[in-house]
Amino acid sequence: MITISPILKEIAALFAARGREICLVGGAVRDMIRGAAVKDWDLATNAPPAEVTAIFREAMPPGRVFPTGIRHGTVTALYRGHSLEITTYRTEADYSDGRRPDAVCYAAAIEEDLSRRDFTMNAIALRLPGGETVDPFGGEADIKAGIIRCVGRAEKRFTEDGLRPLRAVRFAAQLGFALERDTEEAIRGALSISARVSRERIRDELDKILASSRPSCALLLMEKTGLMELFLPELAACRGIKQKGFHRFDVLDHSLLACDYAAGKHYLPELRAAALLHDTGKPVTRKMEANGVWSFHRHEAESEKIARNILSRLRYPNVFIDAVCHLVKEHMFHYTDDWTDAAVRRFIVRAGEANLENLYRLRMADAYAAAAAEPAPDFLLPLAKRVDKVLAESRALSLKDLAVSGKDLMSIGIRPGRTMGIILNELLETVLDDPSQNAREQLLEIAGKLNERY
Repeated sequence: MITISPILKEIAALFAARGREICLVGGAVRDMIRGAAVKDWDLATNAPPAEVTAIFREAMPPGRVFPTGIRHGTVTALYRGHSLEITTYRTEADYSDGRRPDAVCYAAAIEEDLSRRDFTMNAIALRLPGGETVDPFGGEADIKAGIIRCVGRAEKRFTEDGLRPLRAVRFAAQLGFALERDTEEAIRGALSISARVSRERIRDELDKILASSRPSCALLLMEKTGLMELFLPELAACRGIKQKGFHRFDVLDHSLLACDYAAGKHYLPELRAAALLHDTGKPVTRKMEANGVWSFHRHEAESEKIARNILSRLRYPNVFIDAVCHLVKEHMFHYTDDWTDAAVRRFIVRAGEANLENLYRLRMADAYAAAAAEPAPDFLLPLAKRVDKVLAESRALSLKDLAVSGKDLMSIGIRPGRTMGIILNELLETVLDDPSQNAREQLLEIAGKLNERY
């Protein structure tokens, strides 16, 4: 049984006092039927935006109202600690840009408003305050059956708004639902419309896919319907790229498994993206060796370039791009017991101490995806212990950790410039090899000899 919040009942009373009706619509209704937690309330009413604004401003206590989508009949009200998006019943006509309606007309009934929505599961309303269900398209039955079905003809819904196909596959991953056959088949016919959607909106949908518990559900549908080739062609190119011995899967399935592992462990968004893109360089670096085995020499460097191109194209923030690409670039480390302490220190420098935990996690996802089997509990433990030991002994891992500075080098006659930079880096290499050398007098002596050489 669906329980209506007292706040919603209070809002309904405000509208009823004006002779207006108001309904709860969209994802909130869908999630209530599913028994899931409701995050946001979207409302629809037969009151025009100006009247909605007046109702909230005259309420006690008064609410604040913002014309966030006034062109399409939508305002946002802040009322008793809740942010409410309220849209006047409307119908829509023509979508010449493949995203937004050219014309919006206010409608008299909630049923007309529901007829313009994308999927049956999102085309259900609850009349307030009582919560009576308005479900003209069988959305409740589809929710209970776990089906995503377009309202009306799928071809029409998808050509109206090119983002809807991506929303469909995203919902499949988020909800664990299946696409109804006609809905799935209509996606491929709307790819030319989807291609016109802004990259920022595509990025937002991809973020939601990666935030789901099993991103591969959406990504495999993207591959099947052509959306992956349209938006992530570099990832689509990984299909059929077979790998060597210990890998059970081709590069695409391996990447999807790694991404699912990262999602299942609730890793950060940067890690999920890195898990998905970490091997995108394999198709272009693949080479058949004399022994008949495929090799992918330095594929991580190519993967880093490709990941940067993808994320830049989708307008991700630079800080996010840099974090993902650093993980992709450094994911191919293979620790053995014969690593010297100096090798461990250089690994820490290359990875960055702050990135070590995320790099370990990416490596775990990569290892899992080789055979869809959880790595041994001690998979990275020997390396982690060595790293902890080295860090406990010495943290002279960067130029700022050296016992001398550029000012010190100037005091012995070394001029600022390229030569000083080279000498400082040589001193860091010396200290990485032997931390006991990180003493001012010793480093100045070494620097003087290096200066004579240069």
